[in-house]
Amino acid sequence: MVENFNITTSKYSTGWYYRLSEFFSRRFPFKVRKIPVHAGTTCPNRDSTISSRGCSFCYNPGFSYLMERKLPVSSQIQRARRGMGKKTLKKSRFLAYFQTYTNTYGDPSHLISLYKEVLQEEGVTGISVSTRPDCVPDKILDFLEETAKEKHVWIEYGLQSSHDKTLKHINRGHDSAAFTDAVERTMNRGIFICAHIILGLPGENREDMKETIRFINKSSIHGIKFHHLQVMKNTLLAEEYLEEPFPLFTVEEYQQLLVELLEILSPEVCIHRLISEVTDQEILIGPHWDLSKASFHQEVERKLKMRSSHQGSAFFESY
Repeated sequence: MVENFNITTSKYSTGWYYRLSEFFSRRFPFKVRKIPVHAGTTCPNRDSTISSRGCSFCYNPGFSYLMERKLPVSSQIQRARRGMGKKTLKKSRFLAYFQTYTNTYGDPSHLISLYKEVLQEEGVTGISVSTRPDCVPDKILDFLEETAKEKHVWIEYGLQSSHDKTLKHINRGHDSAAFTDAVERTMNRGIFICAHIILGLPGENREDMKETIRFINKSSIHGIKFHHLQVMKNTLLAEEYLEEPFPLFTVEEYQQLLVELLEILSPEVCIHRLISEVTDQEILIGPHWDLSKASFHQEVERKLKMRSSHQGSAFFESY
């Protein structure tokens, strides 16, 4: 794990939970920012290897900030840098974030060539690779391990839920054991590991979601991304929702749930994200929240403070 915290402390230096920005500030004398890149990869849950319709919740373009399929990955980095001010460029270094679809799926030699390409770009201090836990060949892990000796490397595994019944329901195409296997094969390589989970999946209650956090706590990971369930047009989930609507979180319900989950989450796991973001609101069926991200985060911290609580305050009590 990344740090040995004294979990009796009332708060972290930048808030009431362990932010990714604080994780970076402990390691680098400069700001670290992510630049999303599109590697042109697909997914075994879309190309008929597992399925042709994808995970029930997935409409990836709705979450992708950069869809420059035709641009080389190095050109995507250069374009993003050109859009930044001189002050930002001077004070920052960048992680090339392979974000869209499954970025360890395909010919390993080709994928490694893309990783190498962005790592040569000016200002790039490392990479973050988002993928499925059932699509991680050792050849790629070996490359990332070598890279981690000189660069900062994250791999982000989409778990979504620790419950196999839920994973089957959402047409995920793997079970929770695949996540455990991927983490175990990634451990002790100098690679930082992040898990993605979705809160509010059909059929799950509060205790189910807490069980997923306990599952995460038992894994040797360094970061987590929380996503609230959003129903997007042109997905299997949209078909299910329109046929028989299931509950979606109000913003207040979701904030309260986050507080409870943060309290039982290991204080050593840094928070990459608390909410999902959709770039095209027209494809979102629900929920619709009229609240800025900054206001959302402030309210979560306010709720923690009101409970005299913080991330990890109930970590030991949760077992």
